[in-house]
Amino acid sequence: MAVKNAFYAQSGGVTAVINSTACGLIQEARRHPEQIGKVYAGRDGIIGALTEDLIDTSLESDADIARLRHTPGGAFGSCRYKLKSLEQHKAQYERLIEVFKAHDIGYFFYNGGNDSMDTAWKVSQIAEKMGYPVVCVGVPKTVDNDLPHTDCCPGFGSVAKYVATSIREAGYDVASMARTSTKIFVLEVMGRHAGWITAACGLASENAGEPPHILLFPEVPFAAERFLARVDDCVKQYGYCTVAVSEGLSDADGKLIAESGTKDAFGHSQLGGVGQVVAQLIKDKLGYKYHWALADYLQRSARHLASKADTAQAFAVGKAAVRRAVAGEAGVVGMKRLSDLPYRWRTNLLPFEAVANLERKLPPEFISADGFGVTEAFRRWCRPLISGEDLPAFRDGLPDYLRLQLPLLTPVLPAHGG
Repeated sequence: MAVKNAFYAQSGGVTAVINSTACGLIQEARRHPEQIGKVYAGRDGIIGALTEDLIDTSLESDADIARLRHTPGGAFGSCRYKLKSLEQHKAQYERLIEVFKAHDIGYFFYNGGNDSMDTAWKVSQIAEKMGYPVVCVGVPKTVDNDLPHTDCCPGFGSVAKYVATSIREAGYDVASMARTSTKIFVLEVMGRHAGWITAACGLASENAGEPPHILLFPEVPFAAERFLARVDDCVKQYGYCTVAVSEGLSDADGKLIAESGTKDAFGHSQLGGVGQVVAQLIKDKLGYKYHWALADYLQRSARHLASKADTAQAFAVGKAAVRRAVAGEAGVVGMKRLSDLPYRWRTNLLPFEAVANLERKLPPEFISADGFGVTEAFRRWCRPLISGEDLPAFRDGLPDYLRLQLPLLTPVLPAHGG
C-alpha cells in the first residue's frame, strides 16, 4: 500500500490510561513514515469523522505526545455515539468513507469497548463494499474489563487499584469511629453487567475481618434478607461493615435495584444510586448509621494512582495496533497472559466477530461460595494488574497534566447533515 494517513478516535467513557494508548499509537505511527503519513484524531471521537473535525497530531511535538502517557481523560475528546446497523445508517458509514477518501486515510484505529469494536467492524465492511481499502483495527479500552477473549482490558488495572485503595482507606476511617458513630460504609462502583470492579475491591481485604466485608455483584442475584443477616453479623463481630456494590446489581427476577429509567446513546439503562438504596435498606431494617459514596468519575480518572502494569499495557496495545495495521492485519488487539508469577503477557490479534457487542462477566470460579467475596483464583489473576506505580509529574503540589492545542484541519467537504 502507498503511504496513507491514519484516523484515530477515542470512544465511550475514558480511563486513566487511554491517552497512554494514544501515545503508543502515535509514536509508533511516526516510526513508519514509509506507510503512514499523518495521524488524524477525531475531535470528540467518531463524531469528529462525521463532521470532518480532524485534529492533525503531526503538529504536536514529540515531547507533548510523550506526555500523553501520564495524562488522564481523553486528550482528543470522546463520545457516546453508536453507529447503528449498515442498513439503518448506511448514509453515516458512507459519510465516514467520504471523509477518509478526502483526507487519504487508509488506516482506522478505534479505541473503545465492545460497542466500539462493533463500529470498527462495520466500517471495515462498508469500506470493502465501497471499494475503498481501509485497514481497521480495534484498540481495547474499558474500565469494565468486559471484552471477551483477552486477559484484561487497558483501563481496568488502574480503576481496580483505585477502588481497592479507596475502600481500604475508607474502611480504616469507619473502623476508627464505629463505636460511637457510623457503622456502615457502602461504596458504589461501575459495572453494569459485569462485577470486575467490585471484585477488585476485594483485593483490599487480605485477612478475616478486614474491609470490605461484603461484595455485591451483578452476577449474583441480590437477596435482601440474606444480605442483611451478613451485615448484622459483621457489625456484631467486627464492630462495623463495609460493602462494595456494582451499579448493575439486580434481584432474582433480573430487575435492577437502582434504575433511573433513562438510557444513554448506546441504549443502555442509566444506572446510579444503588449504593444509597442498599445503605438505606440497612438503616431501615437494622437501624445502623451509614455513609455511602459513589466512586463515579473519580475511579476512572485517577491518573495519580494509575497502575504501572495498566499503563504499560495501554501503551502496548497502541503500538501493536499500528504494527498490525501496517502489516495489513485487521481485527481487535488483545492481550494473552503467559504466566502469573512472574507476570508475563503479550499482545495478539482477535477477529472482530469474537469481540464486537459481546460481554465477559465475572466467572463463577472468581466468586466465593457464599457469593459475597472473591476467591484466591481471582486474587492471583488480578494482583499483577494493579502492580507498580506510575506517578505523573507534580507542580505546586498538584499533578502537572498536559492540555494539547488540538489544531484542526480545514474541512474540504460540505457540512454533514447528521
